[in-house]
Amino acid sequence: MRVVIPAVLILVWFALFGAGGASFGGLSQVVVNDQAQFLPSDSEATKVQSLQDDFRDKDVIPAIVVYSRDGALTSADKKSIAADADAFADIDGVIDDGVSPAVISEDGKAAEVFVQIDGSADSKDVVGALRDRLASSDDEGLTAAVTGPAGFTTDLAGAFAGIDGILLGVAFGAVFLILVIVYRSPLLPIIVLGTSLSALCASVLVVVALARADILVINGQTQGILFILVIGAATDYSLLYISRYREALHTVDGKWEATLRALKGAWEPIVASGGTVIAGVLMLLVSELNSNKILGPVAAIGIALAILAALTLLPALLLWAGRVAFWPVRPRVGAHTAPDDVIARKGVWPAVARFVARRRRLLWIGSTLLLLVLALGMTQLKADGVPASEFVLGSSQARDGQKVLGEHFPAGSGTPAIIIAPESSLQDAADAALTVDGVDSLAVVSADSPSGSAPVTGEGIQAVGPTGTPVPAPTVADGRVELQATLDYASDSDAAEAVVVQLRDKLSAVSSDILVGGQTAVALDTKTAAIHDRNLIIPLVLVVILLILMLLLRAIVAPLLLIATVVISFAAALGVSAIVFNEVFHFAGADPVVPLFAFVFLVALGVDYNIFLMTRVREEAALHGARDGVLRGLVVTGGVITSAGVVLAATFAALGVLPILFLAQISFIVAFGVLLDTFLVRSLLVPAISYDIGRAIWWPSKLSRAATEPEEIRGSARP
Repeated sequence: MRVVIPAVLILVWFALFGAGGASFGGLSQVVVNDQAQFLPSDSEATKVQSLQDDFRDKDVIPAIVVYSRDGALTSADKKSIAADADAFADIDGVIDDGVSPAVISEDGKAAEVFVQIDGSADSKDVVGALRDRLASSDDEGLTAAVTGPAGFTTDLAGAFAGIDGILLGVAFGAVFLILVIVYRSPLLPIIVLGTSLSALCASVLVVVALARADILVINGQTQGILFILVIGAATDYSLLYISRYREALHTVDGKWEATLRALKGAWEPIVASGGTVIAGVLMLLVSELNSNKILGPVAAIGIALAILAALTLLPALLLWAGRVAFWPVRPRVGAHTAPDDVIARKGVWPAVARFVARRRRLLWIGSTLLLLVLALGMTQLKADGVPASEFVLGSSQARDGQKVLGEHFPAGSGTPAIIIAPESSLQDAADAALTVDGVDSLAVVSADSPSGSAPVTGEGIQAVGPTGTPVPAPTVADGRVELQATLDYASDSDAAEAVVVQLRDKLSAVSSDILVGGQTAVALDTKTAAIHDRNLIIPLVLVVILLILMLLLRAIVAPLLLIATVVISFAAALGVSAIVFNEVFHFAGADPVVPLFAFVFLVALGVDYNIFLMTRVREEAALHGARDGVLRGLVVTGGVITSAGVVLAATFAALGVLPILFLAQISFIVAFGVLLDTFLVRSLLVPAISYDIGRAIWWPSKLSRAATEPEEIRGSARP
């Protein structure tokens, strides 16, 4: 059995590795980056999007091709633009009659062409074809760009292109380098990374299967977070197991006996810390925003498989390798200093432990004050949303095109606010909408109009064409009409969202059946849902993790203390990040979901390290007393937890290689927060305040009461 069990485990994981590796290509096929897909089904924008299908044969995604030059457009420019429009109509994925004639700006310096893309087509390919056509133009001085919703979606997808190779390459490279430095062994890092990669492959296999079964919807952000979370967590859990395994190899000769001892000492903190992370991320299931809701089970799947790999595959591989895995510094029986001498040893962590004992009050008060000062930066955090044009860092043709549109046309041109109203309320709705500041013009969808819509003014629907042209009738679907309000502001701007709010207020007074949607409304409703989720989930995560800690540590004081330190650490990380985002990177702002995701990961992962520490402290306290237990736990776990923290920070920092604002911000907050928690909170603050409080920290367990002999309370220690 000593041979069969490890062999079977390795073969099973090898099969998962192969199947999961083959699924990486399928992951990109199930990723959806359409913001509207993640809105709650009862949001006003979602209802409008559903009702719009009644007014057209196909679901369409608009693209806007905008042309400009320094001076007035020449006749040659206009001929070139007309030729482009004809060519656009022949591109696969553009609907029939889906290309408008060129619209010349009032200043004569720009033109725009609207292209309607079939919603069932791959908009990235269509936009790529549009851009290829523009790139082939030889009209000197005439610049052109594809923007609008299709343009921004394509640029966002382009930013995620190659995420598998780039992200994994950077993350694994950084982790490998750190592990080589930590272990001074070439083989052990390979075993650890093999374990992490196997966990990731298994996670991808499960997630892709669920996505193909329409159980999950995944976006590029979720994909990136899954990769980093699994690599970081699996590596962290592996480091904890290796620490216990190496410790066992110093006390027993046999690899099998060492493996059993390591599993006995490591399984509980690994399962407890992983379970805490799973419980934290599953709180995202109560989100209104589907993108938040989906991240919960995806992350939970990844963490569960990371735990499984660290407790099955890694022990099997190390059992096979034995002491050779640690070459050239192989652990030998008797080579380790006796446990009773740990505090008196030479080395960094014994010195830190002695310093904590001597300066405990100064350390925890000083650390707390420092964290509170850093937390003041939170007042500078601008997490009320960013325009879609700022989602992609670096160059973006869609952003450049939107800027040109704003300079020469009503900035909301091509992406109007959509108003669905009862047919009987058409004119009343139009009159109310036209009184809203920021509404440039209004049109109604009409199958009778050559352009598909007809202007609406205070005098009713207007005919377009020569004198005598009949007034087109509005298209009526199930007793409703669709009005399109062109705004003065870019559809992704705060000003446009303010106009949508005013439209909803004014139109609700006309009829409660009137709904306002469109691209701007999608962004507005997404932001509103994100703020709701943030305010609901953060307290839930705290309560759930607190309860888990109370059950795990069998105490009340210690869990409350750990939660308090993690929260203040998060606040400090967010404060520093806010200043860096504003003053160093000059970001336009942050999505409301950024603090939520950062909180969930930092609090769950921060508690992770405290679980590693405090489970060992409790074990030592049962044998040596509360205060000695703190110091011994710090010495024994200091190296492995610090290494794990550096590894996790490095993996999250790898997210920064992707030119996505959201991921860059999450990357910095979590990486900095993990380092802060690792080197200050877990190394100094928690040990110092625990040492100062003494045995009362374990109240109301038996460990909190004085005992004449350690054996009287040993039964309450964790194995």
